[in-house]
Amino acid sequence: MSTIIGVDIGTSVTKAVAFDETGGALTAAVRRSHVEMLPGGRVEQDLDDVEAGVGEVVREVATAIGGPPEAVALTGQGDGLWLRDGRGRPVRPAISWMDARASELVTRWLADGTIGAAYAHTGSGMFPGCHGPLLNWLQEHEPEVLDRAAVAGYCVDAVAQRLTGRVCLDASDATLPFLDPRTRRYAPEALEACGVADRADLLPVPAAPGTVLGLDDRGARLLGLPEGLPVVAGPYDLPACAIGSGVRAVGDGVLILGTTLASQVLTDRVDLDPLAEPAGMWLCTPDPGRWLRAMPAMVGTAALEWVLALVGATTADVDALLTESPPGARGVHAFPFLSEAGERAPFVEPSARGRLDGLSLATGRADAVRAVCEAIGYAARHCLDAAGLSGTLALCGGGTRSVMWARLMADVLGRPVRIPLEEQVGALGVVSVARASLSPGDEVPAGRHRVVEPREGVRALYEDGYGRYRAELATARGGWDRLAR
Repeated sequence: MSTIIGVDIGTSVTKAVAFDETGGALTAAVRRSHVEMLPGGRVEQDLDDVEAGVGEVVREVATAIGGPPEAVALTGQGDGLWLRDGRGRPVRPAISWMDARASELVTRWLADGTIGAAYAHTGSGMFPGCHGPLLNWLQEHEPEVLDRAAVAGYCVDAVAQRLTGRVCLDASDATLPFLDPRTRRYAPEALEACGVADRADLLPVPAAPGTVLGLDDRGARLLGLPEGLPVVAGPYDLPACAIGSGVRAVGDGVLILGTTLASQVLTDRVDLDPLAEPAGMWLCTPDPGRWLRAMPAMVGTAALEWVLALVGATTADVDALLTESPPGARGVHAFPFLSEAGERAPFVEPSARGRLDGLSLATGRADAVRAVCEAIGYAARHCLDAAGLSGTLALCGGGTRSVMWARLMADVLGRPVRIPLEEQVGALGVVSVARASLSPGDEVPAGRHRVVEPREGVRALYEDGYGRYRAELATARGGWDRLAR
């Protein structure tokens, strides 16, 4: 039996799953990663800690399956800035995609047209936790760090370099914010706009899709696997989840209900409209004629966890709380923009902030939780509208463990959602890419799923609610703009 171990290196959790040739999960292991939350909205991670977690989960899974797999396939978090020297050692702690240190810079770039100028050549917006503002910020505040660095990469290629000794960057990771997705080459105009053209030599050239590497001696010892065993550093977690969720036809989409509320729609063309709002990105896929129009919002399960903590509940209570409060949350409604870095899709606003409205003495804690969940649904619908969803929609991520939240999402979105029965769709997606690379023409079939239909009886309520959400959001954005100034 041909087995490949897929590793999904998330922000807070690293997972390894062994899959057989049919895409069936055989066994899995999970380890938590440490995320350093620092003053001023700064968020950092230690590459050594992340690498150690990868070694632990792969060793556990390899032991469980009784021997080495055919290959190891890597996916994980995107964006952020993982600076290394020529040997792959970090020259400073990795800066997370959640980091807010460059928020003021992004606000200024939005106002002076810098982001718009780059967007015209890349179709990618910017937010504080991506390469453009972070490299600029470091150039001003920590230039010696950039001088010591040889690679300005991301999480997946950083781990791959530690395992194989080679730098191999997938084009999906390279997308934001300098890549022209049509050519898969960096746009000099975007680098110039961000004031970091002199640091272009730090950016790895994207590798060919599905490039196969091999474990070096150090990587073999870390994973407990044979030296030379194939390693594929595939698409990062957003496109990997699309592949693993069975997104195959143009117009089909996937919504990841996780830390990031990531909406993606498969397309066969890239439209770099210089007049469009500079948000989202066009993600390259392993197929050079297909892209994913992505709108990865900052809102997601973090907003739910916040309101649960506020009312003294946990994720185990979600289904009961959503059952207790009726659709519409008894008049309570929310904005879920709780990240200190603001919002990045389908609009970019570092000053975006959350709120709960319509509270009274009659409001219960279940109403607050439902209001936030409904607001996350409205944000998802806004992103999917902007991404151009016209076909089927898959729903994946940790949030789908809640039966009631999955049903709420179908109701708010007003369309059926397909929920894959295999929970680790990111790992499955990158394993599918690896299998096709090792055996061209061999593709893992789309997995089984269940369908949640929207309820007709609440359609009008949520249509009205979405209209109110969009109207209030337009008003709030004007206030955030004034606050930023």
